[in-house]
Amino acid sequence: MVITVDGQPVEVQRGVSVAAAVSAAKGYTRRSVCGEARGPLCGMGICFECRVTIDGHAQQRSCQIPAAAGMQIATEVVIERPAASVGHGRRAADVVVVGAGPAGLAAATAVVRGGQRAILIDDNPAVGGQIWRAGGVPVAPSIELHCQTRVVDQPAPGVLRAENPDGIIDFSYRKLVLATGARERFLPFPGWTLPRVLGAGGLQAMVKAGLPIAGKRVVVAGTGPLLPLVAAYLRQHGAKIIAIAEQQQAPLLMKFLSALPPKKILELMKMAPALAGVPVWSSTWPAEAYAGGVTLNRWGKLKKIACDYVACGFHLIPNTELARMLGCAMQNGCVVVNERQETNVADVYCAGEPTGVGGVELAEAEGAIAGTAAAGQGPSKKLLKQRERYRRFADRLDEVCALRPELRDLPRADTVVCRCEDVTYGQLTAQPDTRAAKLLTRCGMGPCQARVCGPACEFLLGWSAPAVRPPVFPARVAAFSASASRE
Repeated sequence: MVITVDGQPVEVQRGVSVAAAVSAAKGYTRRSVCGEARGPLCGMGICFECRVTIDGHAQQRSCQIPAAAGMQIATEVVIERPAASVGHGRRAADVVVVGAGPAGLAAATAVVRGGQRAILIDDNPAVGGQIWRAGGVPVAPSIELHCQTRVVDQPAPGVLRAENPDGIIDFSYRKLVLATGARERFLPFPGWTLPRVLGAGGLQAMVKAGLPIAGKRVVVAGTGPLLPLVAAYLRQHGAKIIAIAEQQQAPLLMKFLSALPPKKILELMKMAPALAGVPVWSSTWPAEAYAGGVTLNRWGKLKKIACDYVACGFHLIPNTELARMLGCAMQNGCVVVNERQETNVADVYCAGEPTGVGGVELAEAEGAIAGTAAAGQGPSKKLLKQRERYRRFADRLDEVCALRPELRDLPRADTVVCRCEDVTYGQLTAQPDTRAAKLLTRCGMGPCQARVCGPACEFLLGWSAPAVRPPVFPARVAAFSASASRE
């Protein structure tokens, strides 16, 4: 089928995302406020670097939208006339689950098994979260599913307001389960805003969405178990993996590997053939990216490597913005829950990565416990024991993914930290805290709402996480002028 990108016809295959199609055709998706070419970073609708104008509608996150025949796409910003009105629907259920990854799917399934009505909401085009985003994940027919739907506000107690392509929906609930997953942590370094520098998971997501990778040279860098998984996936799809650059020291990596549970060892063995011959360099991280390559800091020495893509992510951080907006208590960046996955906010449960990053097994166990509890039943002892076992693995994961203090030296004064507003590290070091930086530099004021630069500033500058206020994602003005439920 044929789409049009900046006036030029482009032939793409069905199932390709708009971001993948535009990136392949143009090499970038937008211009920053200073005019730099930018491309997708996260591949999951968080960073907003992929936003384009589609059929006259501006600021569309193209990584979340499948390409369709005849689409007119522009990488330049256009002024869009607000719609006179948008649809405003209302839905209700006993339990609303936000997030259709492993935790959310497990929670919604447990709810309907408990005889309660469940609504499952997700921002992505299909269920499965980032781990199962290839599709084909079964959902019980009794679960009411709303994809491409993102929660933006809580207009009244027991009501969440969300947007979808057709308008606005208010979801009423008796119980709420938050299973909003995690995103990659990005650290700024010189050149990280170049269009062919993506997150590790971000590049994998873009390839799953149709970005051609066969024959491309890729350096995978950062930290965490996502790096070898991404490298194996890309190599299986024809990429040449130059190296995996892991910031952690070799002894800590070996200690972590030696204590892996049997299931994880089996997964590693299955992945090993795809990584045969790929060098893994410990104590190594990107020092600078440039057109056509990257400079790695390897054991204190700089090494230039030619490559087509740099896939760089420093483990994961929980998506807690909605939980924080609702007033859930936080500790060490995670939502605090009790044995039944209940938060301190009445009738609000939380499961999966927002309570701590621990992998798909922990997310499924927590989701099942949260859904069972929300349905008014007690979780089984077997499920509780599974959760405790997986939490011990999560603790070891935290230890091996701890960032080295040397990484605080990654940015230079002219390195952009806030990609939405092009705020540099030098501008931020002149500020005392998050609030001053927002007021005086606009850091964190762009469409990603500090989801990228906020965690970076926490690590680099020791600042606290910025406060969360509605809308929790950028939303139409109509979402706040709608007649619903504030009265």
